[in-house]
Amino acid sequence: MNAVYEKLMNCYKCVREKTDFVPKVAIVLGSGLGDYAEQIKVETEISYSEIEGFPVSTVPGHAGKFIFGYINEIPVVCMKGRVHYYEGYPITDVVLPTRLMKLMGAKILFLTNAAGGVNTSFHAGDLMLIRDHIAVFAPNPLIGPNIDELGTRFPDMSTVYDKELQQIIRETAKENNIYLQEGVYTQLTGPSFESPSDIKMMRVLGSDAVGMSTVVEAIAANHCGMKICGISCISNLAAGMTENPLTHEEVQEAADMAAPCFKKLVTESVKKFGKLVNEN
Repeated sequence: MNAVYEKLMNCYKCVREKTDFVPKVAIVLGSGLGDYAEQIKVETEISYSEIEGFPVSTVPGHAGKFIFGYINEIPVVCMKGRVHYYEGYPITDVVLPTRLMKLMGAKILFLTNAAGGVNTSFHAGDLMLIRDHIAVFAPNPLIGPNIDELGTRFPDMSTVYDKELQQIIRETAKENNIYLQEGVYTQLTGPSFESPSDIKMMRVLGSDAVGMSTVVEAIAANHCGMKICGISCISNLAAGMTENPLTHEEVQEAADMAAPCFKKLVTESVKKFGKLVNEN
C-alpha cells in the first residue's frame, strides 16, 4: 500500500475509534476564527495529539483539534488550528487533515485564513472571497505516486473554487451587510513574510492576497472530489505597502477585530449549504 495512503487510513481508523460522527461540511479555521466553536452545537472534540501519526500544529493561536457538531442542522467538522508547510512537515502531512475530513464524509471544504493584502484597494480588516489561486510557489501535494483511491493522476484545476458556493457567500454577505472583496490568493511557503519586491511580483502576476496556507489544501480537496470555497481575512497590507514592519501579532490583532463579521459570514453561508450537501 502507498505509505501516504496507509498513514491516512491509520488516522481514519483512529478517529473512527473515537467517534462515528459523519460531517457534511469541513471548515478550516484560520487566524481570527479560533473560538468559532461558540457558533456550533458541539458533539465531540478530538485533539490532534490523540490521533496516532497525525501532524500537530505548533503555531501560536492554533489550538490543534477537530470539533464535531452542528450549525443549524448541518453536521460539520472544524479544524481548530491547521498545519503549515513551514512547520517542517512533509507536504503530504499538511494535506492529510483535508483528506481525512473527506474520508469522514465531508463533501464541502470551507477554507479560511488570514492574509496579506496585495491589491492596493484592500484595507486591513477586509474579507476576500477566494475566486482562484496561484499555486506555483508551494510544493504540489500530489507529487509522488498517485493515490488512485482518492482521485485521478492529473486532476483538472479549472474551477477549484465552486461557483455555486461562491454565489451563496456573495448573497450571504449582501444580506448581512458585510463588505466582501474578491480576488486571487497566492500561497508562499513562509515562515518569513514577503519582501517588498516579492509583493511587487505578486501584483504583476495578478495576486490580490498572499499567505502561507490554503492552496495546497484546496489542491488535495479538489483531487479527491470535494466542493471548495474560501475566505481570506486581510489582516494587514503586505510588505512595502506601508512603512510598518510586519509581525505575527499584527496579523492576529487585525484578524481578531474582523472576527465577528468573519464568523457571521461563515456561519450564515454554511446554513445555506444544506441543499448542496444533500444532493449527493
